[in-house]
Amino acid sequence: MHITSQDICAAADQLKGFVGFNHKSGKHIVRFSEDSFGMDVADASIIPSCEFVWAAVEGELMSLRRDLIEVLLAQNVDERLNITEPLRVYLRRRDLPEIAAQRRLRA
Repeated sequence: MHITSQDICAAADQLKGFVGFNHKSGKHIVRFSEDSFGMDVADASIIPSCEFVWAAVEGELMSLRRDLIEVLLAQNVDERLNITEPLRVYLRRRDLPEIAAQRRLRA
């Protein structure tokens, strides 16, 4: 199976759920509704998983961060998050630089 950077970016955009930073535990957690986080997660830290994995570089240039995808994998709910094979390949290919793309956060 030939996987391109476009396939990987599309897989990142199809991630489901929301990520929030739990101040009490000091860890990111995933929920599947914005309303299900509780008081230990500030509303300002809640972001869709498909945006969580991207980090701003400069202007509209963003990097698809492997370390943030690994945060999602650590939740052990891969199917519910919709983590697909292109993202797994991307994580394994440490010999390649992180993908950088011009994009905007979804509103």
